[in-house]
Amino acid sequence: MIVQSGRRLWGMRAGYLGFGLVVILVHLMPGTFMPARLPAPDFIMALTFAWATRRPEYVPSIAIACVVVLADFLFQRPPGLWAALVVSGAAFLKTRGRFLRDLPFWVEWLNVAIIMLALHLGYRLVSSLLMIPQAPLSLTIVQVSGTIMIYPLVVVLSYAATGLRKSTPGELDPTGHRQ
Repeated sequence: MIVQSGRRLWGMRAGYLGFGLVVILVHLMPGTFMPARLPAPDFIMALTFAWATRRPEYVPSIAIACVVVLADFLFQRPPGLWAALVVSGAAFLKTRGRFLRDLPFWVEWLNVAIIMLALHLGYRLVSSLLMIPQAPLSLTIVQVSGTIMIYPLVVVLSYAATGLRKSTPGELDPTGHRQ
């Protein structure tokens, strides 16, 4: 039983990395030759937060950092700043996961939305202090709103694709400890 749960743990960790790479690849593929009018939602952040809230053991901080730093380099953002913010937001949600599992979905969604807003405000504040060029505030608001709106879809797709669900109170993690 422990071998199967260990395989599941590492399989889900590899799945997170794979989904992150697929999101980056799809984002980089040209869909049209015209520039986009509105920014796309941050699917990587939504995926990370959905997995960190529901099953924190599947998304270690090093995996989150690797995916988001790679995205920073490929999307030409300042390397490390957004990654540090997403890792800290995911770590906060991991600590709240035990309390959120017994509450309705809308409470989880509200918590994730507040964290997403706080991270984007923190990013804009640090970028302003370091005089890094940034998009207009209206585009940032559209991106944050889009990311918040797609969060339920990401949760449903994660469940459909991998069976990702909230842990139950008496369930054991792969190391044999109660969650």
